[in-house]
Amino acid sequence: MPRGFAGRYLGKEEEAFGLNDYIETARRVIRTEIRGLDLLASGLGPEFLAAVETILGSTGRVIVSGMGKSGHVGRKIAATLASTGTPAQFVHPAEASHGDLGMVTRADVALVLSNSGETPELADLIAHTRRFQIPLIGVASRPNSTLLRQSDVALVLPAAEEACGNGIVPTTSTTMTLALGDALAIALMEHREFTPEHFRTFHPGGKLGALLSKVGDLMHADMPLVDENAPMTDALLVISQKGYGVTGVTDGSGHLIGIITDGDLRRHMQGLLDHSAAEVMTPQPRVITPDALAEAALAEMQDRKITCLFAVENGTPRGILHIHDCLRAGLV
Repeated sequence: MPRGFAGRYLGKEEEAFGLNDYIETARRVIRTEIRGLDLLASGLGPEFLAAVETILGSTGRVIVSGMGKSGHVGRKIAATLASTGTPAQFVHPAEASHGDLGMVTRADVALVLSNSGETPELADLIAHTRRFQIPLIGVASRPNSTLLRQSDVALVLPAAEEACGNGIVPTTSTTMTLALGDALAIALMEHREFTPEHFRTFHPGGKLGALLSKVGDLMHADMPLVDENAPMTDALLVISQKGYGVTGVTDGSGHLIGIITDGDLRRHMQGLLDHSAAEVMTPQPRVITPDALAEAALAEMQDRKITCLFAVENGTPRGILHIHDCLRAGLV
């Protein structure tokens, strides 16, 4: 009997259907959803512009709501908006009817999602927006639905085939709704000239936050430094005390002019203690600025096969970054 994925034996029905048929089903689903996205893109017009301007004109948050699959999509849209500079919050319509309507204020904009536009659980939220003149952006596939008739801005999803083939399972419609939410978020982000630094402010955790960390966020201000005229006994003491395996060497103006590493010590082993720091150091060491991305510092250390970089500003050392600091921050 043939084996399927993960070594599982295929049953007779599965064997008859065949793995190629599964792949063709998957391709059909994806192609169907692509056609829906093409229809969505080509159908964008003044209503989308009105939705963007409505959100930009708000002094509050975007309150996103939807029931069922639309609710799951809504949570993602709210998260994307919030992380790209547009304050947003998801409010579950059932919870809204039991007290959470108090979260929706006159300063807010409501973005309500419903494929049919007739979801009964949304009635109280829609009525609340009408009662208090809260701008309502509706997203649905039926232009004459209750949601879109009540909306200040009606975003109509195109009539696209659901990928399940019988119109029962929300597939293409939820994909289009998600893409429409992404389009709104990115349009707003670009209008606000949202930068990677802004993104890091809203998303400090995880891999993305780590990749956008600055050297200044991770560096240590308590640096191993000695004067160029210091005897090597002092330099060895600083190397030992600070625990970085190196020490920077500064001139009379406090500018970093060199670095002493294990390699420098080995090269000057004969009569080491008779030398000054300037005689042993490697001049013009590799440095980086505090406002550089920590990822760039990590790449420099890996490329040069070194473990530390001094962060220097106008020639003056401001901190030291060890490769372990980058590892702890999740850069690799």
